[in-house]
Amino acid sequence: MSTARQIEQQPPELYEQDYFAWTQQQASMLRSGQLSGMDALHLAEEIEDLGRSERRALASRMIVLLAHLLKWQHQPALRNKSWQLTIKTQRKDVTYELDGSPSLKNSLTDPEWLDIVWSKAALLASDEAGLDIEKFPEACPWDMTDVMRIGWLP
Repeated sequence: MSTARQIEQQPPELYEQDYFAWTQQQASMLRSGQLSGMDALHLAEEIEDLGRSERRALASRMIVLLAHLLKWQHQPALRNKSWQLTIKTQRKDVTYELDGSPSLKNSLTDPEWLDIVWSKAALLASDEAGLDIEKFPEACPWDMTDVMRIGWLP
């Protein structure tokens, strides 16, 4: 029995029963041009989830970057190479994310997204460093161009 024939015989509930098998089935059908037999609804949801996953990865890196910049600003006596390395690494990783998906750059100027990222960064800095979160500004005081500039520190 051919692979294409085996794929056609998969149950329509495959998405719920065996996600990995479903992904392989959909990829095979797409490659062979069997578009009419594809699970378009679930496939569209998965593609949207991939985009959200990219945005979450960017947010995660920005949260760590901003938290370390906050610690740098508010704890000058504790500044160390480790913080500098984390800041440098997160900047590079954010740059890689943005290079791979340039439309994600819009997130850096999206007030709602920045508000969420900033609030999580402030909470992380507060938790990690024992800083009073009330002493932090309600919104990010830094321009994202500065935040991403190599060597810039508040």
